Amino acid sequence: MTGHRLAAIPLLVITSLAPALRAQAPGKDRAGEIVKRVDELYRSRTSRALVEMEVVTPNWRRTLRMRIWSRGMEDTFIRILEPKKEEGFATLRIGNEMWNYLPKTGKVLKVPPSMMMSSWMGSDLTNDDLVKEFTFIESYRFEMTTPASPEPGLAYVKCVPKEGLPIVWGSVVLAIREDGLLPVWERFYDEKGRLARSIVFEDVRTFGDRTIPSTMELVPAAKEGHKTVLRYLEAEFDVQLPSDIFTLRNLRGGR
Repeated sequence: MTGHRLAAIPLLVITSLAPALRAQAPGKDRAGEIVKRVDELYRSRTSRALVEMEVVTPNWRRTLRMRIWSRGMEDTFIRILEPKKEEGFATLRIGNEMWNYLPKTGKVLKVPPSMMMSSWMGSDLTNDDLVKEFTFIESYRFEMTTPASPEPGLAYVKCVPKEGLPIVWGSVVLAIREDGLLPVWERFYDEKGRLARSIVFEDVRTFGDRTIPSTMELVPAAKEGHKTVLRYLEAEFDVQLPSDIFTLRNLRGGR
């Protein structure tokens, strides 16, 4: 959404609006603090993690193990380590561009923005869930909200996608612990307000000086018996990373 310049407004109007604006500011600032916290929780100046992803369906389940490197909010590199069948598959995001490497064919495929909400590796996670092209702080409008049955100790933020972005959700509601600002759950709704999926955050652990929920369970509302679970087994933040991590050359068969 493009910004709007404030035109010349009579002083009387500004004066009359000032109390209302002051009253709204704390809530807006609080919502901004929360979504920024959620966006940056698993990222930092640099990060490196060992992650396990379990995909569950009514008929089968499989587990993948992967390394994930990130730099700020813009760059992400993922390399699958196990199982043997998927070993070497890799995903790279640099800024607004994303590629997948298919080791069986040796091909690098660019992922268009329209595919960011598509499934990653057959899981319930989307490409965007893994590489975070769309962040709450930049891609959504947000405000504090109160659900029908609020839980003590939790704060809630409603996020609505900004116009013109290829985001399929009509809105997202975040539930955050007031103490520590750690996420408890996220609920994603379609444009008609129907629940599309939920993510529950569990198993809070400390990695170095960073405390995070180490397990995320994603459950799609319309697919009974399906879920995807991400488990952080190791994580390091603000570490020195090789300069060639976030490159197409590394994507094709580096580390």
